[in-house]
Amino acid sequence: MTTLSVVVPVRDGERYIADALTSLCRNARHDFEFIVVDDGSVDGTGEVVADFAGELPGLTVVRNPSPVGLADARNTGLSAATGRYVTFMDGDDWLAPGYLTRLVEAIDGLGCDFVRADHVQVEGRKRVVHRAPAARRGAVLDPCDAILPADVRTMVDYPYAWAGIYRRSLGDLLRFPGSLHTAEDRPWIWRLHQEAASFAVVSLAGVFYRRMVAGSLTQVGDERQLHFFDAFELVFKDVEPRFLPKAVRNFCALLGHHLELGDRFTPELRARFEERGAQMLRALPVELVAGSVARMSAEREAALRPVLPDLPPSPHVRVRRDREET
Repeated sequence: MTTLSVVVPVRDGERYIADALTSLCRNARHDFEFIVVDDGSVDGTGEVVADFAGELPGLTVVRNPSPVGLADARNTGLSAATGRYVTFMDGDDWLAPGYLTRLVEAIDGLGCDFVRADHVQVEGRKRVVHRAPAARRGAVLDPCDAILPADVRTMVDYPYAWAGIYRRSLGDLLRFPGSLHTAEDRPWIWRLHQEAASFAVVSLAGVFYRRMVAGSLTQVGDERQLHFFDAFELVFKDVEPRFLPKAVRNFCALLGHHLELGDRFTPELRARFEERGAQMLRALPVELVAGSVARMSAEREAALRPVLPDLPPSPHVRVRRDREET
């Protein structure tokens, strides 16, 4: 029986995929499988992955003839998975030796639906541990209880699918909205916390998350960034009324973050982005939007101002939590 399936989507990852797979070799066990989904790469990714066929036990490669995007690539890997548990790793990240075994031990010992973990953010030679925003560690909790309060960073502000391990029996709860090419993890984490029965957070930081990678969607300002709005339309469609203040706060903070980075957009795309943002904000309860903006930094409010023409200016003394949510 396979204990763990590791799904690794990658597209044009020739530069980093060897690091990722080498780290998996240092985590391999006879009951682990590693499913690499090559999402239509046109560089040497396929050849690098093929070189690991004899080194990484349990390696399976699925190739998409043309790119389908991160969400559907992960879904392809999920469909091929046979493990009792599943986790994810992006093709430009890597894992600490023995990390996967410790993840399995954590979810085995706790017996919950999913376990979230901390991670290490990497920018060049800089390493910073980012903690999952839950104070209580190593205890089984109700996922709904980890959504609020609205104005504090909570587990729905920590959407990284690769920072955790999940029972594959969760089924469709683990699947990503395939229509999205960015922000696919936002409706995913909200649905997981509203519908799963139990979860836990453990103090384990074994994922090394590589930031500022050229070509990644966090660095690119093309039309795929508009999928941010599609993602939050899915969040608002399914959100329980008691959680709506948190969802609005989450959306406003992230919208401000995108607008602060607006120089990466062409003037035409920036205009479309602002128009879409204004439309969505007008559809939300004005008191929730006003309350969210009032607790933002002056800089972020200024970035939001073009899409908030009817909202009066907020006081200049604010709780500066907005940057923690991006």
